[in-house]
Amino acid sequence: MKSMTGYGKGIAEDAERKICVEIKSVNHRFLDLNIKLPRNFNFAEDTLRRAVKCKMDRGHLDIYVSYERRGNTRLVLNEELAKEYCTLAAKSKMKYNISDDFGVAGLFRMSDVIVSEEEDDDEGKVLQLLEKAVCAATDALDTMRSKEGELLQSDILAKVAKIVTLVDKIEQRSPIAIAEHRAKMTERINEVIAGVTFDEARLINEIAFYTDKVAIDEEIARLRSHIVHFNHICNEGGAVGKKLDFIIQEMNRETNTIGSKCCDSDISAAVIDCKCEVEKIREQIQNIE
Repeated sequence: MKSMTGYGKGIAEDAERKICVEIKSVNHRFLDLNIKLPRNFNFAEDTLRRAVKCKMDRGHLDIYVSYERRGNTRLVLNEELAKEYCTLAAKSKMKYNISDDFGVAGLFRMSDVIVSEEEDDDEGKVLQLLEKAVCAATDALDTMRSKEGELLQSDILAKVAKIVTLVDKIEQRSPIAIAEHRAKMTERINEVIAGVTFDEARLINEIAFYTDKVAIDEEIARLRSHIVHFNHICNEGGAVGKKLDFIIQEMNRETNTIGSKCCDSDISAAVIDCKCEVEKIREQIQNIE
């Protein structure tokens, strides 16, 4: 079991380049990638997406890529502009009869005479480094998500164990509650129809029918089945969040049905506690991959 929350960082470099990839992950229904790339790095986006999708199944991922190029610039003389500056300097000297102190140092101080140009990069080498950095970042993220997933699993299974205890309590109390309810119904009916002729067999059938309506044996059996399935899925590993979400919905449905059928204060109290634990588990599951 893995959490969908985590952080991972990966760095890959050679003599000329350095790429750093950082990934922040939070919960999401599907795999959602938000990628921030350096300028002129659009050619690498598909490679980045494929590399991440191979490692991650769910979650919203903010991916930041930084790139450092070493020794990739050179200084170039803008010859046309330099020629213009020199011509203007010569004309000014002759026209205004001033001394010529305009030398190479002065020329190079002029705006845009010396410009820096970036050399074309090798996209193949960039992609190789990017894949290494992404692999390191996703491995670090996966490690963090796995550690948090272990904590989530431990907490969830403890809550499931508490639900099992509550279900045991409900199951033990159920036949006693039904018997008490049947006795109360019979007593009240006898008080109402005292001295009135009635069909006793039909009355017994009606009591039995109503008693069957408030029986919760089937709901308890289904709830126990869901609990067994839930524990099994928890121990499967991998992307189990969606499966657990579906199962917890069924557990919640059966718990609600038990609560609506019960007519006993002890069972009602246990059902409320059970629903609280189910809701806590449901919240935890939202962060499971």
